[in-house]
Amino acid sequence: MKIKTKDLVYMAFYAALFMVLDYLTNMLGFLQMPKGGSVGLSTIALLACSYHLGWKKGVLVGIVSVMIQFVTGPMYIPDMLGFCMDYLIAFSVYGLASLFPNYGYVYFGVLVTNGIRFLSHTIGGIIVWEVDPWGSVVYNAPYMAATCVLGLVLMPFINERVIKKLKD
Repeated sequence: MKIKTKDLVYMAFYAALFMVLDYLTNMLGFLQMPKGGSVGLSTIALLACSYHLGWKKGVLVGIVSVMIQFVTGPMYIPDMLGFCMDYLIAFSVYGLASLFPNYGYVYFGVLVTNGIRFLSHTIGGIIVWEVDPWGSVVYNAPYMAATCVLGLVLMPFINERVIKKLKD
C-alpha cells in the first residue's frame, strides 16, 4: 500500500475527527446509554475514511484511532482479549465499509461493519466479561442500533456532498 502525502494528511484528519467526535460523545450525557455504552459519533469519521480513501487506509486509521481513544476517554480493558474484542476489532472493522456495495441510499458497508462490531462486543461480553449471552445482547444492542442508524442516516449525505467533492 503506497501512501501519498495527500492521503497521509487525510488519514490524520480522519483520526483527528475521530478524536474530537469521541471526546464529544463522552461529554454529552444524552449519547450515553443507561446501562453502558454510547452512541458512536466517532464511527462516522472511520466510515467516511473508508469511503473516501478505501478499505486498507480505512482499517489503518481505525487501528490508529483505537490508540487515540486512550487519550479521549475511559477504556475498560480487563485483558488483551478484551482489548481486541471491545476496541481493536470493534473499531478497525469500520475501515472495511467501502468493500460493500451501496444500493441508492442504503449503505451496506454501514450495516455490515456495525453488525461485526456488535458481534465482537457481544462475544467479548460472553467470553471476557462472563455475561450470559442474552445479557450481552441486551447490553450491546441499544447503543449499537443507535450507532448503526446514525451511520445509515449520515453517510449518504456525507458521501454525496463531501467525500465525492474531495475525490474530484
